[in-house]
Amino acid sequence: MSDALLQLRDLSLRYGSLAAVDGVTLDVRAGARHALIGPNGAGKSSLFSVVAGHTPETSGRVVFDGQDVTGLGEAGRARAGLVRTFQHSSLFLGMTVLENAKLAVERAQGRPKRPWPSPRADRAIRDEAMQHLKSVGLLDRRSALSGALSHGERRQLEVGMVLACRPRLVLFDEPTAGMSVAETTRFAELVESLPREVTVVVVEHDLDVVFRLAERVSVLAAGKLIADGTPEAVRADEKVREAYLGRPRSSGPLFGVAS
Repeated sequence: MSDALLQLRDLSLRYGSLAAVDGVTLDVRAGARHALIGPNGAGKSSLFSVVAGHTPETSGRVVFDGQDVTGLGEAGRARAGLVRTFQHSSLFLGMTVLENAKLAVERAQGRPKRPWPSPRADRAIRDEAMQHLKSVGLLDRRSALSGALSHGERRQLEVGMVLACRPRLVLFDEPTAGMSVAETTRFAELVESLPREVTVVVVEHDLDVVFRLAERVSVLAAGKLIADGTPEAVRADEKVREAYLGRPRSSGPLFGVAS
């Protein structure tokens, strides 16, 4: 795939004789809305952890924007524009929404602590943080403590903080877990509103969200990639049906009909 932003080549993660990720080769094109699904224990979060640089691969390569980043850790890949969100919130709950956003901007800019105040620099950081909060619908909540936010609002704030890193690609790991229906809808709308300069890959159990957002779907089972294609092709794939249902054929569509 010539326009691939992310390329995984024969990527594996083994714990002794257990293959959590087993020889995955996959391309994600620039600007894509790409979903990774599979039954429980399929290896989805393990694959995300390897791609993000959090867990070293056993073998294989990760190429991002034409550069081999296999030897880079999580921080190095984040600086290159490859950023991951986690299943559980990673906010400073005792700080305000705006303070969390400002910290993300400062971290992204690599600003050291200054021995004296700089009103101009502080104002620029605050302005950028406010812009990110506006983009995720939290500007009116900027003075609230992060610990007082609803679960869905915390996810919105995390997205704003990720955007402060100016990512090329975001890995969303189970972003709607624990959300209400209304919060899930709001989060899906937020992802849909992201600019196409930001490529999105999402691991998600809520298949309504998957088939709302994804233009391409990859399916893992027992650490192996068993299908990769359009949502329509994945719905019709017998290997996917068997992985989810334990049998190859069934009446009716496996994942329902896309809305």
